[in-house]
Amino acid sequence: MLVPHRTRDRSPVGASARTPEARLDEAVGLAAAIDLNVVVATLVPLAEIRPATFLGKGKVEELAAIVEAEGVDLAYVDAALSPVQQRNLERAWKTKVIDRTALILEIFGRRARTREGTLQVELAHLNYQKSRLVRSWTHLERQRGGFGFLGGPGETQIETDRRLIGERITAIERELEQVTRTRSLHRKSRERVPFPVVALVGYTNAGKSTLFNRLTRAEVFAENLLFATLDPTLRALALPHGTRIILSDTVGFISELPTTLVAAFRATLEEVIEADLILHVRDVAHLDTAAQAADVAKVLGELGIDADDHARILEVWNKVDLLDEGARAQTEAEVERRPDDQRPALVSALSGDGVDALLDQVEARITAGRITRTLALAPEDGEGLAWLYRHADVIARTGDENTGRILVTVRVPSERLEEIDRRYRVEGFHHK
Repeated sequence: MLVPHRTRDRSPVGASARTPEARLDEAVGLAAAIDLNVVVATLVPLAEIRPATFLGKGKVEELAAIVEAEGVDLAYVDAALSPVQQRNLERAWKTKVIDRTALILEIFGRRARTREGTLQVELAHLNYQKSRLVRSWTHLERQRGGFGFLGGPGETQIETDRRLIGERITAIERELEQVTRTRSLHRKSRERVPFPVVALVGYTNAGKSTLFNRLTRAEVFAENLLFATLDPTLRALALPHGTRIILSDTVGFISELPTTLVAAFRATLEEVIEADLILHVRDVAHLDTAAQAADVAKVLGELGIDADDHARILEVWNKVDLLDEGARAQTEAEVERRPDDQRPALVSALSGDGVDALLDQVEARITAGRITRTLALAPEDGEGLAWLYRHADVIARTGDENTGRILVTVRVPSERLEEIDRRYRVEGFHHK
């Protein structure tokens, strides 16, 4: 595991907000996510990027000796390598070399469970592979068309591979278009019974899936691994005062997330794009929590979401149980200093600490602007009562001892108020 960093300011290449040590820890975590055995993990000082090998000549030779001595089968460089740099390093070290994009693609390939997830990973991988096609085919420089002597000179091996990859990319994109249409139909069906969508986003391993399980009592795979969850999961959830929502757990983000993956997973991430409320889950106990938050904001920006839209995004500061007493007091003081509309929720998804307060905050955000009405229903009108439970948030239900009617207090969006008024006025019910 090699993590290059600038010698002048010790900042990792391409991620100046992160400390080199934190980046090295993350690289080891990425390797652990697919059960790689890390023999050597080291920071590599870098004065300037060399076009041919990325690293300086002396460093390449030094590392070649380590690779040979340790019997290394795979060298990982925590940066974006060009095809030429990757090929030259493989020749110099006589072992397979991968960069950050390739490792993340490999992890995503291992994690994909659904047909959609598998297709998205394959699409991203093919686009990456297409950019890696270099003229290294010495065993078969040219294929002839036809039966060997008929037809023209045919295609070079590289052109054949490029064409085959292009055809497969087109086929996958067609399948994903169908997935997108299906997802759109599902979304429209939800709009007919309009439950607000609340999406969980955050840096990988911030605890999104653990929080999702805590809130919904689901059993989504949640481990102390980078990218433990890949395929999106949706569950219905009733908030404390009756508001019903759809909670969505999505893939974790990471610094320098390959653009091919952002593009490939756009269909999945539409749940985030279309969400009424976004919960940005942060690992507040992590030393690089601020840098991780900036990385998430960058990906949200690529999806067209303003990370500073505090009306739509609520920060959830998770893993407070890992803070010592002094750090927790300092964190709580920082939360109190924030304006009400920017105040994060402090929680521990593992222990449940602060989760009830979080649900109250979510409900307050979702129901802002909704109108409360108390309706009087005839005791025999079970159908009318069931309709209210399906189409409104039922906050309270009591009986009127004098009239025998059922008093139902509901909360509805302003756009549904006219329908409520019309339905119950026609059927002879009245507002209290």
